[in-house]
Order: sequence, then structure tokens, then C-alpha cells
Amino acid sequence: MNYLETVNWLFDQLPVYQIDGVFKYKVDLEKITKVCNHLNNPQNSYRTVHVAGTNGKGSSSHMIASVLQETGLKVGLYTSPHLIDFRERIKTNGFPVDKKFVIDFVDQHKSFFLKSKLSFFEMTVAMAFEFFSKSKVDIAVIETGLGGRLDATNIINPIVSLITNVGLDHKEFLGDTLIKIAGEKAGIIKKNVPVVISEFQENIYSVFEQKATNLNADIYLADSKIHFKSDLKGSFQNKNIAGVVKTLSLIKDFHIPKSSIKNGLLNVIKNTGLMGRFQVISKEPHVVCDVGHNVEAFREIINQISSIKYNKLRLVLGFVKGKDYDKILDLFPKSAEFYFCSLNISRGLDIKELKNYSKANKLNSTFYNNVKDAYKCALFNCNKNDLLFIGGSNFVVAEIL
Repeated sequence: MNYLETVNWLFDQLPVYQIDGVFKYKVDLEKITKVCNHLNNPQNSYRTVHVAGTNGKGSSSHMIASVLQETGLKVGLYTSPHLIDFRERIKTNGFPVDKKFVIDFVDQHKSFFLKSKLSFFEMTVAMAFEFFSKSKVDIAVIETGLGGRLDATNIINPIVSLITNVGLDHKEFLGDTLIKIAGEKAGIIKKNVPVVISEFQENIYSVFEQKATNLNADIYLADSKIHFKSDLKGSFQNKNIAGVVKTLSLIKDFHIPKSSIKNGLLNVIKNTGLMGRFQVISKEPHVVCDVGHNVEAFREIINQISSIKYNKLRLVLGFVKGKDYDKILDLFPKSAEFYFCSLNISRGLDIKELKNYSKANKLNSTFYNNVKDAYKCALFNCNKNDLLFIGGSNFVVAEIL
């Protein structure tokens, strides 16, 4: 198989719950443990930092990697999902995994994968672990995919863990209350391994404290008074920066000077290639995109939008099923102009639901069968002093970039 065929084969192994929903959702660590044993446990050949959280875990992971790169270390970075190319998920010092490695890895182990009935996520995590080992990284930053306790990444034994925050997202999989979801995130806390909490949330902090106490893990709350700047836009990144700085302070295996922290935070995009975090696409008109896709994320996005001067706010939005899109849309001013789009995936929200909501709430809205048509129309209607925001889902942002 060539690279495209290999990636398509990997995607064909997506769990059936991606298509059929939560009733087909079943996950544990047995299969990822089995495949890592098959590979001689490559994840144990380098140090790791584990990052979880409802929002901010991707930005935080990239920040940590950027700072570590500034110290001269060889740094692996595993994150998900990707926006344009599968290889964005697996990087060393900002460079994506080689296409040849992806092809050879799947070709060499395909029969084992099929026999073991591994999912896309389990194969991808195993691929990352193996690539980092073969690349002889000094340290790898590993972001969870979903939750923490039963996430495929949760077989690592990190030198420090970071939990950014907890919000009501993926409720059908992780639980329908903040307490339940916090319990899943707390699953990455390991025995005798320090854990950092980026954002203090009074109603759930005790969940982390109790888990840390049970495992003799020191728990630290990030210092919100730390003042470092980052090239990542949005005041909401300050919470992530605080968690990142505290996490870095607990890495004792390497010397991390203050200058590396400063330069690393100021060069996250350059060092890691991160995309889609209040990313400016154009200045006249002002066009930005963000991959935030839940109510908590959109509250932060709205706060950032409110700090920008503009004439007219235009929004290109699309959602996947199961998101509280009504609560998200309630956050926007009714004077905004909405360009709703369908997503070209099975989990895309039916555009009829958005039409019904728009009619009931008297929104100034138009509807499109795909993201690109919605974007083209919104951009055509923009004046140079307007603000155009694109988001609602990773899939929307991916089609624009």
C-alpha cells in the first residue's frame, strides 16, 4: 500500500461507535497493552509527560513540547485529532512522522493488528510510541484522546501529568456530570507521579485530590499569577500557560532555564506547527478559526471575540451530533450573521436541526451543504472591518485551512 492507502486502511478500523453511536462504545486497555507488548513496550524507552482535559490539552501539549525543544532536547509529540494530514498526530521536534514509517509500520504489523482487532486509536498510539523509540527522543508529550482512565495513551508511566480542566463534553462516553467526567480525567494520575491541575474548579477539585492521595501522588494547582506571553492568541491561553509552567517546573530530569520557557511559549506555532487555536487567517477582513467545540470552549471564544473591534460579526459554523449546539449558539449576539454548514461525515449534525433552531430564535442565517460554500459566501459578504469566525468542529476548521 502507498501512504494514502495506508491511512485510509487505518481509518477503516475506526470503532463502530463512530458510526453507530454510544451503544457500540466499548474500550479498555487490554488491546493497547497487548500491542505494546508485541512491540517490546517502546513507550518505556523514554520519559513522558501525560496531558488530559476537556479544553486546552492540545494547546498545553504543544506549549510543553515547544519549551522542551528550546532546551535542545529531542521531543516527541502525540496529539489528536489532526486537521489536514494524519502525520500531524505524531511529531518529533515539530516534524511529522515520515510517510515511509507509517507505511512500513502498518505493513509489518498488519496481520497482528487484524488478529487482535485493534482500533484506529490503538494502532495510532502504538505507532507513535514506536516512532518515538526508533527516533530516540529524550522525552515525549502524550495527549489523551478521550477521557483518561481508559484512553489508549494511559499505559505510559509519565514523570508528570497535567489535567487542564473539566467540562461537559463527550457526555455519552464519559458521564453526564462534571464529577463523573473528572473521575475519568483523574484516571491518568499515577502512583508517586506528580500531577498539575491548570484550572481550579471548586466543585470537582476534590476528585483529583482524593485520587492523588490514594496514589501518593503530589498534586499542584497552577499559579494564575504567572505572567508569560505566548504566540497562541486568546486570553484563555493564560490558564493553559499557568498549567504548563507549573508542569515544566516539576520535570527534574532535564534543566529547563527560564529563557527556554519564555522562548518556547513565544514560538509554539513555529516550533510545533500547531494550527486552529484562534488562528488568524486574514486581517482584512479579520478572519479567525478555532477548533473549540463545546460550551466551555465557546465561552472563552466569545470573550476573545468581544475584545476585538469589528463592524459586523459573521459566523461559519457546523457541528457534530451530540454537542449542545443550542447552548453554544445562545452565547452569540443575535445581531450576528450565521452561515450554517453540513459536515461531510456520518456524525455531522443534520442541517434541519439548525434550520429549526434558527427559525425559532429568529437568527439571521443561511444554510449550506458543505463548509467551503458557506465560507465562500461569508467571505464574499464581508467588508474589511467585519469579523468572520469559523468553527464549531475540528472538521469545519480542517476544510478551511
